[in-house]
Amino acid sequence: MDKPQESRTTAAYDHVTMFELAPVSLWLEDYSGLRRLFDAWRAAGISDLRAYLGEDRARVQACSAEIRIVEVNRRTLDLFGAADRDDLIRHLPVVFRDEMLLTHIDELVQLWSGATRFGGDTVNYRLDGRRLDVHLQGTILPGHEATWDRVLVAIEDISEREYARKRQAASEAYAQGLFEHSPVSLWVEDFSRIKQLLDGLRQRGIADFRVFTDVHPEFVNQCAAEIRVIDVNKRTLDLFGAADRATLLRHLPDIFRDAMVRDFREQLIQLWDGHLFHTREVVNYTIEGVELHLLLQFSVLPGHERDWSLVQIALTDITARKKAEAYLEYLGRHDVLTQLLNRAHYSEEMKRLERKKLFPVSIVIADLNGLKTANDRLGHAAGDSLLRRAGEVLNKVTEAPASAARIGGDEFALLLPFTDERGTGEIIKQIRNLVQLNNQFYPGQPLSFAIGAATAMPGESLEQAARRADLAMYADKRAQKLSSGPLCEAAE
Repeated sequence: MDKPQESRTTAAYDHVTMFELAPVSLWLEDYSGLRRLFDAWRAAGISDLRAYLGEDRARVQACSAEIRIVEVNRRTLDLFGAADRDDLIRHLPVVFRDEMLLTHIDELVQLWSGATRFGGDTVNYRLDGRRLDVHLQGTILPGHEATWDRVLVAIEDISEREYARKRQAASEAYAQGLFEHSPVSLWVEDFSRIKQLLDGLRQRGIADFRVFTDVHPEFVNQCAAEIRVIDVNKRTLDLFGAADRATLLRHLPDIFRDAMVRDFREQLIQLWDGHLFHTREVVNYTIEGVELHLLLQFSVLPGHERDWSLVQIALTDITARKKAEAYLEYLGRHDVLTQLLNRAHYSEEMKRLERKKLFPVSIVIADLNGLKTANDRLGHAAGDSLLRRAGEVLNKVTEAPASAARIGGDEFALLLPFTDERGTGEIIKQIRNLVQLNNQFYPGQPLSFAIGAATAMPGESLEQAARRADLAMYADKRAQKLSSGPLCEAAE
């Protein structure tokens, strides 16, 4: 007759032992006071508990105050750093505070709605103040559904998991921030379809991709159409003048055109040759059509080398640098004051014409009359004005392949390939007519030239022709002085 009683005693002992030695924090609690509070609120007409609790946090605290702790296990004491149950109870305001009250609302609403199980992630604190991220699960024990006087709550410490999740989220946010706020234009694109197209060519036995695209230029356009833009950053929108990503994508044909087709072909050749990272200078256009010179850096991102499904393209605006380089190159070839070519380029052009044998080549030497007088009597500003006017006239009479250069302080030269003496005479006539027209628009110091010309035929060096043209110029200057009489001083 004693065995059934012994079995019941053993079972009770086992349950106590399991509770005490459980590897998770267990709380046996009495929620009957909370049940009575809920009944009172319902009787008062409260229907939306979440809204009611949200209006006043003191109401949440009132709910918590109705919960009584019956027992906790050893793991609970260890987790919260309490010496014993009474120590833990004394410090409950330290354990349950701050954002825990907000997450507690979800648990209360679950119970209000009739659930016998509730749970969620929340925040507790150890007695020493250290934060604990925990996952809470509560169950109204069977047989106590009417009174809620026995509720078992299990708390799992997920602090490390939450810390790792937050670090990952922070890392992702940091990476996204770097992408979004990068000072250069960044594009994330999918080139997987291009990889498939190139692999298909290899399977067909194509070995020389450059030759293949020479014969089939339409393949380059086919590849360009297969690029899928995944994301762009804000700098990209600003650079190309797009209000948003959708606007940018609609205008891609306006942005990537003209010389970009050639540049893209070179990119494909580099990819064909296995260069998954490469750099080159390209030309794109804003949505409004403004030309942009860009440094393009292309990279297949690590882990995507097999399929090219994720690539990053960085575009750095080098338009200002290219303009500066072009201006420096211009300065190296031109006389700033007259906008004509300088003597160095004139000498190079003479060598080129001789090397290419572009005969006949005529050379016109023009000396600006009155420059020294203008500088001495009226100042260098007046002299500079004469030089600029001379440049305007000579620029107007020269069209490629002809060229005009300032080869000395007041001396100019025209190189006229494929031009004989008759054609040269027409050029000189144009110069004279333009000088007359120029003097009508610039009253005061008159513009005039002493001009000489010579034509080099095959077998004669251009230096010899230049000397003959120079002598002819001096002859014209003497003739002008004789015709001017005593006023010749103004004509040097």
